[in-house]
Amino acid sequence: MENYQSHPLAPPLDTTVWFNTPEPLTLEELRGKVVVIHAFQMLCPSCVFHGLPQAKVIDRLYPRQDVQVIGLHSVFEHHDVMTCDALTAFIHEYRIPFPIAIDRPSDNKPIPHTMASYQLQGTPTLIVIDKNGRVRLNHFGRISDLEVGSIIGGLLEEKLTQ
Repeated sequence: MENYQSHPLAPPLDTTVWFNTPEPLTLEELRGKVVVIHAFQMLCPSCVFHGLPQAKVIDRLYPRQDVQVIGLHSVFEHHDVMTCDALTAFIHEYRIPFPIAIDRPSDNKPIPHTMASYQLQGTPTLIVIDKNGRVRLNHFGRISDLEVGSIIGGLLEEKLTQ
């Protein structure tokens, strides 16, 4: 049996603005659910054509009481065009139903705070956090729907231990 304690606890989300939710979400409040975070940028073709559609399917297939999908807009390039207003239009145009947060920009580096704390290599990145708040997947690039479904399904079967 796998030692789940060997997986790191997920760092908190350090964000500024939230969309599609009345209140900001915290990972602590989401304990007991599997959390799927899709880190993306609006101008990332792989995010738009693969990552976001995959996140929308996950959101549609799994009940929100079991699995919470979160979009994390992590801007590390083209800062001047990826504004809050642009993201508002993007979310509307792409009909994204799940909560989305803007990663808090760094004052002195191009990499925003949450992206740095999760040591993301870029976008798209899919992060899957188990019911106990531990990072079980941190995958940069495209990942198959079948693999993601298998991971989520396995985590849903695990018991909450904390």
